[in-house]
Amino acid sequence: MAQKSIALSDKPVTLSARIQDYIQLTKFRLSSLVVFSAAMGYIIAEGAGFQWSTLLLLMLGGFLVTGSSNAFNQVIERDLDKLMDRTANRPLPAGRMSVPEALVASVLMGVSGVLILWLGINALCGILSLVSLVIYTTIYTPAKRVTPFAVLIGAFPGAFPPLLGWVAGKGEIGLEALILYALQFIWQFPHFWAIAWVLHDDYLKAGFRMLPGPHGRDRSSAFQTMVYTLGLVPMAFLPLAFHFTGWFTALLLAACGIYFSLQAIRLYRSLEIKDAQKLMFGSFIYLPVVQLIWMLDKLV
Repeated sequence: MAQKSIALSDKPVTLSARIQDYIQLTKFRLSSLVVFSAAMGYIIAEGAGFQWSTLLLLMLGGFLVTGSSNAFNQVIERDLDKLMDRTANRPLPAGRMSVPEALVASVLMGVSGVLILWLGINALCGILSLVSLVIYTTIYTPAKRVTPFAVLIGAFPGAFPPLLGWVAGKGEIGLEALILYALQFIWQFPHFWAIAWVLHDDYLKAGFRMLPGPHGRDRSSAFQTMVYTLGLVPMAFLPLAFHFTGWFTALLLAACGIYFSLQAIRLYRSLEIKDAQKLMFGSFIYLPVVQLIWMLDKLV
């Protein structure tokens, strides 16, 4: 069957290409990682008694809210995205999608996602998702061109997913939820700084100064990255200290933190982009593995 064509601007594109544009607009892979983190928070809260219906609502609502945040971000930064190699082919800077269309999509995703979480799960879940959306869109996004502290600002809503998942199960914020939040909060610094190290030259084209050091890829940036990564090691024992997990789980979490820290130490010693790339990929592995270990502790 021939693919349906949709006319955009002055030339038609295939339906599959249109879907790809929306995948880019929502940053599908990033949104999926956020949804995974929220799901882990929910199962950690509920253990083996979790409800599939609630989990699916959480994942759908969480994806829509995250996709909305990412879409709003691209609307705001569309002219800046044109300047960077990694973002120039996104649908807005490339001219494959109009600003009004992207705005409508952003609003629809945001409103529907918040309502799904608010009405389908509980009010606190909806409120937290709305707060996250507002902070990310109205504070973090414009701050990226103003100060390296934008990473700190973005870390507050960025750590909401496991907290949101916990609240979906318990209807309140508990101590274990705060530990989940703190772990993801700290993780974001080496995660984003590793990405910023790799993409530093590209970021500068748009005026983004994401690394914490005064000279970008310098010893100061590497040192701060290393310190935050090392901080994840003792945090692995917090769930044990409050009797949320056992010793075996704590040791596994600590081992993940140590391996992640070794990557940060290598970057501090070398200041090489190749080591920043290893740290970046390590950050993508660290968080889901840690959350999976924590979740399995609740199920077995």
